[in-house]
Amino acid sequence: MRETHSIMGMPITIEVVDDASTAAIESIFSYFHEIDERFSTYKDTSEISKINRGEISEDRYSPQMQEVFTIASRTKAQTDGYFNMERLDGTLDPSGIVKGWAIHNAAKRLQASGCKDFYIDAGGDIAMQGKDSNGNEWSVGIRNPFKQDEIVKVVYPKGLGVATSGSYLRGAHIYDPHDPSRSLDEIVSITVIGSDVLEADRFATAAFAMGRNGIQFIERIENLEGYMIDKNGTATMTTNFEKFINV
Repeated sequence: MRETHSIMGMPITIEVVDDASTAAIESIFSYFHEIDERFSTYKDTSEISKINRGEISEDRYSPQMQEVFTIASRTKAQTDGYFNMERLDGTLDPSGIVKGWAIHNAAKRLQASGCKDFYIDAGGDIAMQGKDSNGNEWSVGIRNPFKQDEIVKVVYPKGLGVATSGSYLRGAHIYDPHDPSRSLDEIVSITVIGSDVLEADRFATAAFAMGRNGIQFIERIENLEGYMIDKNGTATMTTNFEKFINV
């Protein structure tokens, strides 16, 4: 069973190979709607918008907000400040954590419902488990940022998480917190494979903000591998990325 809905401003696809009920899959989409209602900076009624307007004090943050903020704080420390949810205007935008966190939680919910073979893709960030409908390893295509209908590399994460950060789909939405005026045009995409989609996503965002140095940063982090494409179309991969290219 495979369904795609547009939520959180992006297509979210869930494919379940097991005999999952429609209700089980719909409950996952409902979860993504709940996350959007709480964390969207575009919705005036969201919790994060109310926090940014000073309408909710820190002692009244929801448990979900507290968890995301804690992860964001840890990520900022681990990336030397290249991940920073504070915008230039002083407001907070935790979306660099929320997507991977929500996908990771959705995968755990599918597991809890008894699903063993599934795939969740939300805006190019992916969680998976088990095998596809043909009994093969799930595969993920890395798009050519200059020709988006072309796949430049196919990887087989084997149950790990995948996240891609870049400017080719959404434009310049990431900036260098240490030098906000610097144009991030050295690279166009970086794909990270991590122990789960949350780990891959949070470090992919920071790595992109680092520019060309991002791939070296991923190289140094245990249990992370990366594939970077620069503005000239040249790809650079971490030492052990190749192990995900072959089944």
